[in-house]
Amino acid sequence: MSRPSKADRESAKHAFFLADFDKIQAATRDVRVQCLSDRRFAFVTGAQWEGPAGEAFANKPRFEFNKIRLAMRRILSEYRNNRISVDFSPKDGREADKLADTCDGLYRADEQDSCAQEAYDNCFDEGASGGMGALRLRACYVDEYADDDDRQRIAIEPIYEADATVFFSLDGKRYDKSDAKRCYVLNSMTPEDYREEYGDDPASWPKDISQAQYDWCTPDVVWVAEIYEVEEVSVLVHFFQGLALGDGEPDTMEVTQKELDDDPAKLAELEATGFRKIREKRRKVRKVRKWIMSGGRILEDCGHIAGKHIPIIPFYGERTYIDGIERCQGHVRLARDAQVLDNLIKSFLGEMAMRFDIEKPIFSPEQIAGHAEMWANDAIEKYPYLVANMMLDAGGVPIPGSNAPVAYTKAPNLPPVVGALAQLAAQSLEDMLGNQQAGEQLQPNQSGKAVELVQNRLDMQVFIYMDNLAKTIKRAGEVWLPMKAEVTQAGPAKTVGADGTPGTTEIMRPVIDENNARVVENDLSKANFDVVVDVGPSSSSKRAATVRGLTGARQFITDPETGAVVDMLVMMNLEGEGLSDVQPYFRKKLVRMGALTPTEEEQKEMDEAQANQPPDPQAQFLQAEAQKSMALAGKAQADTQLTVAKVDQTRADTVVKLAGVGQAQASHALAVSQHVEGAAQTREQLAQKQAQAAQQAAAQPAGGEQ
Repeated sequence: MSRPSKADRESAKHAFFLADFDKIQAATRDVRVQCLSDRRFAFVTGAQWEGPAGEAFANKPRFEFNKIRLAMRRILSEYRNNRISVDFSPKDGREADKLADTCDGLYRADEQDSCAQEAYDNCFDEGASGGMGALRLRACYVDEYADDDDRQRIAIEPIYEADATVFFSLDGKRYDKSDAKRCYVLNSMTPEDYREEYGDDPASWPKDISQAQYDWCTPDVVWVAEIYEVEEVSVLVHFFQGLALGDGEPDTMEVTQKELDDDPAKLAELEATGFRKIREKRRKVRKVRKWIMSGGRILEDCGHIAGKHIPIIPFYGERTYIDGIERCQGHVRLARDAQVLDNLIKSFLGEMAMRFDIEKPIFSPEQIAGHAEMWANDAIEKYPYLVANMMLDAGGVPIPGSNAPVAYTKAPNLPPVVGALAQLAAQSLEDMLGNQQAGEQLQPNQSGKAVELVQNRLDMQVFIYMDNLAKTIKRAGEVWLPMKAEVTQAGPAKTVGADGTPGTTEIMRPVIDENNARVVENDLSKANFDVVVDVGPSSSSKRAATVRGLTGARQFITDPETGAVVDMLVMMNLEGEGLSDVQPYFRKKLVRMGALTPTEEEQKEMDEAQANQPPDPQAQFLQAEAQKSMALAGKAQADTQLTVAKVDQTRADTVVKLAGVGQAQASHALAVSQHVEGAAQTREQLAQKQAQAAQQAAAQPAGGEQ
């Protein structure tokens, strides 16, 4: 069996996507039409009369007292007063990680360069009002008009009318749609632009979600679909090992075959720096493929895009699943009926006031015959007088007073139910939208704590939208990280600090660590972090709350140095005209005092300033005096040691002399002892001889005496 041709494969793929999109759009159409209607209800003039209410008042005054728009303005303003951004945190729980700080700065730089605040604002506006918003991440060149600049960044861009243009596959159940296999994004083009770019007659992608009852003229557009599909791709990975320096382990590196194909000099560069290939392996990785399609064919196969996630991030005001269908709504939905009722009552009262503003005279046709036009135009011309015919009797004689009106019209008496409905509508709007007057009208004798409590009550109606936006921005950080790691090249890159200060860092910088091992700093391929966002109360500025807390604590501080630190922190957090120019001055002072941790740029500036600072004469004099005192102290210590040494020498000589004397005495004593011992032996021998002589004399016989 022959393999299908490329045209047949593309045709089958196009048919699959059309059928899949039709299922998604049919399953979610009612919910999305309602979201679109809610946004129109709040923002489009006249849209509050779309539907049965407008038909009932077709030829009558239709006033709009759009309280929902005012409530939405407060919610959107509260968000803009408290921006949310991502913070990359190490997965192992370490408090500090230089690579995580680098990623924070790179993300803020991409936000700044791509005007991401517009994407965040549009996403929040549509989701908080209608129920659904979205934003897009896209890899693009830093300078698209420079031929020799291949650097890329990640742009964070808005997607308009997400409730009608963004569709995730039905298998995606999670809030951030991280489990969805496909995503469709519809973009509009004029027929002329379509023909110029793609060269054929336009065939629009089927888009059924629209509502334009009060839009008399709508643009003629062609809808084109961006389609993202998750794929499991087999990738050949080469493993290289470097040289071991010092006592460290040899460095290892993973390089894909695509990287070697894209950069033919990369293999030679690795070998020149001491790396050698040790093994290779095929690995399955998650990739995202992108197509651009019209209703008739595949316009472009964009291949695999950077990163491993679908770069479309949804935002929902309130979201739930009921009967297997994803349902969402914003702040407008629950207040619509109360707003319609309020408009109906006030329009009815306005009509009554205009129709029965004065009592109108009632005449018979004969009384105003010939003068009807004058009476009809009186409200415009303001005639000084009006004319009416007198009635005639049978003889043709005018009847006195017969030109007076027969009667006068009377304004109808409004039923009590109208007043009750007006009060009910106003109360219902307050219940649904929050009591705006309580938060906006401050009494002169009201304490700051009481004002804060009122604002906190209003915040609770807004916090769910802020919390859901935090999930959206968290997901944006998760999608951004692998995209950034894939497109970022080695070399300098722009960063932005938490306070908005621009800076720079070097990606893939080789250094030698304390173990004399070769390491690479700012290697984004090793950036595997958790994404954290922080959401606080949205009604009052965090700076204002900080100032209140610092000024409250200042009265209890008695230490002058600590008090100075608190005073400078107050000045840094104050908001007002011209304060932004002097706040960096207080930050520098706090950094020099050690109260704030300096950034890399601030630490570098401090080191350079200290190295270039001329020596202080007084400091030099004090240093010289200190060195002189130290020298004198050293000399005194040396003299003392010399004296101690001489004393020790004298003691040693004395010991030697005493030892000599002792030896002489010992010799004399030994000689005396030997002499005494010799004399004793002599005396003992003499005694023995005398005893023997006595024994012999006693043993001789008596005759022996003859």
